[in-house]
Parts: sequence; structure tokens; C-alpha cells
Amino acid sequence: MTGMAAAASSTDRPGALDITRRLTEICGPPFARFAGPADEVAGRPARWVAVPGRPAAAAEVLRLAARHDLTVVSRGAGTKIDWGAAPDRVDILLDTGRLAGIGHEPVGAPTAEVGAGTPLRAVQATLERTGQRLALDAPSPGATLGGVLAAGEAGPLRHRHGTPCDQLVGLRYLDADGELVSAGGGAPGLELARLLCGSQGALGVLVSATLRVQAAPARRVWVTRPVWTPLEVHDLVRTLLAARLDPAAVELDLPAGAGSRPVPRGRAAAMARHPSMTGRASTGPAAAGSLAVLLEGGPADVVERSERLVALFGDGSATQQAAPGWWRRYPFAPGDTALRIEVPITDLHAAVYALRDAAGAPVPVRGSAGLGVVHAALPGALPADRVAAILAAVRGVLLARKGRCVVLAAPAPVRRAVDLWGELAGLARLREAKEHLDPHHRLAPGRLPGGL
Repeated sequence: MTGMAAAASSTDRPGALDITRRLTEICGPPFARFAGPADEVAGRPARWVAVPGRPAAAAEVLRLAARHDLTVVSRGAGTKIDWGAAPDRVDILLDTGRLAGIGHEPVGAPTAEVGAGTPLRAVQATLERTGQRLALDAPSPGATLGGVLAAGEAGPLRHRHGTPCDQLVGLRYLDADGELVSAGGGAPGLELARLLCGSQGALGVLVSATLRVQAAPARRVWVTRPVWTPLEVHDLVRTLLAARLDPAAVELDLPAGAGSRPVPRGRAAAMARHPSMTGRASTGPAAAGSLAVLLEGGPADVVERSERLVALFGDGSATQQAAPGWWRRYPFAPGDTALRIEVPITDLHAAVYALRDAAGAPVPVRGSAGLGVVHAALPGALPADRVAAILAAVRGVLLARKGRCVVLAAPAPVRRAVDLWGELAGLARLREAKEHLDPHHRLAPGRLPGGL
């Protein structure tokens, strides 16, 4: 029986119509229904979809689920619904799209409370009218704030401002029993709030978040430099960070195609003779990759810093007023195996070389070179056992360098065959949090590492 057939069969069981009727009473007639073909979480079909319009209604949905021993998985815009492990069961898909809006704050207020279902671009458009912004630039188009927080997603601006979770001042969420909890207002509260970040809704259903707001920069300039090898990137990033130019973001794009690279001269020739290049062909991408640095601030200050950086980067570097086309875009496409690599920046080149060596060819890599956090893509057609072998090789290299490689998304055969997370130092703490916040495992069971 297919997943959708099983879900359809489950809604024919005694009591299913009563639950549908009750969800309709809670959310309103247009906002509760049996799930359709598109209502899946990492391939796992849902039975019902509920779209509550207020936190109190969302709480009622959770209390209904508790009475009938039903599982609940929350969904924002669905841009990352295939990330992570498939839940063991999806009875009610709780759509947060109507839990949206921005709290009324005085112009220039240092914080803003935003509903979990609010699209991030809508928040930025609203703040822009008063010359402000959130320093959040998650790559997923159309993502909601709740989805960004639940997935622990961050974009290029994390280099200077940290992740969205780092910018939290407070958080409101519903626990598994439907109780509204406010977390924040001090170190213990913030620790709890940040624990929910990246938990995929398995520890609580996010209702709203209060984040720091800042003045929008007067000027933004991107300085770009073509690059051919990971070792070259390592050298340039080290030079950049030593120059103390206060970049807002340092991003790398290394495409997959291989071809002849320019004849090495000077420093490039020395890098080609580096011991880490022993045994590797002296080829690089057919079209050069790119290292891009975002500088923000006052107009005169940005011009001065960009001129210094162009001089540091040397031949081929340039300034531009708009972001490169690949900026804030993942290197993977739907159906690919999507990887996130985190490693100290001094070892980023070693991690990329390890990935290339394990895959047998260059692999597209893109991300925050200034922090050692990048994403990579393996073709979706690659057999599951081949992906598993690549992961094992890369993780072996990263383990000695205090790094890790996580599978964000993958085709179903790969998802079943590999360990999505690898070594996880905080698993015991995560298990403790799950037992405390959701002891009956009703919230997205199985979405967290260790099957939690």
C-alpha cells in the first residue's frame, strides 16, 4: 500500500469524521480538511491539515491531538518540509500560515515580535519602510520566520550577526499539551528558546518570536574575486580576516565542472606545489568559482574598505552594487542529496578536498567560507550505498578536525540507508529535552536525531 493510500485508509477509520468535524469547529470550515497528495513531510503523508487562525486555536488543535493520541507536525511555507528525517507518523499537519503578523512597536524600537507564519520577506518589507531590518537572509524563497527558526536556517549575514537563533530576544510556543509558554527574559529563558531552534517542531509549536531590529545600512557593496581551488580560497579568506575589514558576509561558490585552469604563476604556482595538492590533478572548474565579500556601512567607509579589499585580492577582483546571481542560493536542487559541512575555517579546504576525493569528481559547494559552513550537492541518481561511502569518508576526515557533515535532504532510498547526522555531541541533552517537553512523543516523532 502506498503512503497516500495508507493515509486515505486511516481517515476512513471510526472517529476520523468526528476529528475532522472538531478541527473544522476549531479552525473554521475552510481551514480544516483531510490531507491531500501535497501534504507530506519528508515523504510521510499526513491524515489531516489544520490551519488555526490564532494561538488559542492552535492550542485547541494540540489538546484535541492529545485526547486522541494523535501526532502533530507543524508546517510554515513548506520550503524545508523535506529536510531532516521523516517523522514516524503525521496525523495532523498544523499549518502556521495564519499565525502571522508583526507586533505594533514604536518606530525605531530595538526589537520586533513576529508571528511564526509570517513570510520573512514580508517582515523585511515592513521594516524597510522605517529604515530598519532584521539581519536575517535565509536562502529559502518564501520561508516563514517560524520555518527558518525551526530548521535552524541561516544565510550570508550570519558572518557578522550570527544565526537567527542568536538574535532571539524571546519566543512564544505551544507545548505538546497545548499550553502557551513564553521563553526569554534572561539566560535560562533564552537557553530554552534557542533549544527549540533547529528542532523541526519536535519540541514545541512556534507561535511568535521577538528578535533584535537594526537600522538598515546606508551602503552595501560586494567585492568579488575568481577562485579555482579550495586551497586558494583558504589563502584569500585568511588574508581577508587578518585585514580586519569587518565584512558582513564572506561567501564562496565553487561549481562542479572541471577543466583546465590558468597556468599558475607566482603565489598560485606556490599553492599548486603545496603538500595538500600531492596526487591531485592540477585542474579546476572550467569556469572559475567566486569568493564574494559583502561590506556594509556608511557610504565613505564602505568605499574605503572596498578599495582596500580590491588591493588585497589583486588581479580579477572587482566591486559591484548588486549581489552575484548565486548569492543566497543553495547549490542543490530538489531530488539531490543536500549536505551541510561545518568545520573550522582553517580546515575548510581540507573538507572540500575530502568531499571531492570521496565523490571522485568536483562537487558543487556554496556557503559561508568566512565561518566554515558550506552546503554541497550530490546527484540524486547516485546509489544509496555510494552516498553512504562518500559520507563515511568525509566524516572520517572531519572528525579529526572537529567538523561534521549533515544530510539535510535526500531521496528516500538514501534517507533510509544513511545516518543523516553523524556524530552528535549534544544527543543526550536533546533526549532529555524531548522527554521533558514532549514525554509522549506526539510532536513530530522521529524528526530529531536518534529517532526522537
